[in-house]
Amino acid sequence: MVAASLGEVVACLIRVPSEVVKQRAQVSPSSSTLRILSHTLYHEGIQGLYRGYKSTVLREIPFSLVQFPLWESLKELWSWKQGHVVDSWQSAVCGAFAGGFAAAVTTPLDVAKTRIMLAKVRGKEATRQAGEWPGYSRLSVGLLQNEIQHLLIIISVLVLEGRSRCKQALHAELMKLLCSFP
Repeated sequence: MVAASLGEVVACLIRVPSEVVKQRAQVSPSSSTLRILSHTLYHEGIQGLYRGYKSTVLREIPFSLVQFPLWESLKELWSWKQGHVVDSWQSAVCGAFAGGFAAAVTTPLDVAKTRIMLAKVRGKEATRQAGEWPGYSRLSVGLLQNEIQHLLIIISVLVLEGRSRCKQALHAELMKLLCSFP
């Protein structure tokens, strides 16, 4: 897990600048990506592209610490129940469920990260303002969107698999798994 955490720290060096530009483009749809990038660099310097770096890392590490062990556990459970290693589509379904759960748990951190990236002020003031939105319900505003994305991943896997038995097997296996828990 230490290696995965260090990997997230390094990956965020690349991911955060693109995330900052993407977030700002979403709230300013009339501006081009290049214009947002140049505006950020002109007014805030390179530091502007890394606004929210710490909050991104503090979101990504817990996300990974939840998602990957859960994914492996779900694959192991499914393999044990069916008596052989899971197929690729089954692994994708387990990964989508694990990612959905991890997203649900870390959504408040994601909301805080987004608010810091979009803040008009710098540094500690942006962090303070991000924390002014009290309560899980208000910090979990993106939860439904995250869950819909993971549902779309599952549906995409089923469609790409292209076999009608895939849907039947998924339904049967999920029912077995759900019925086996006390």
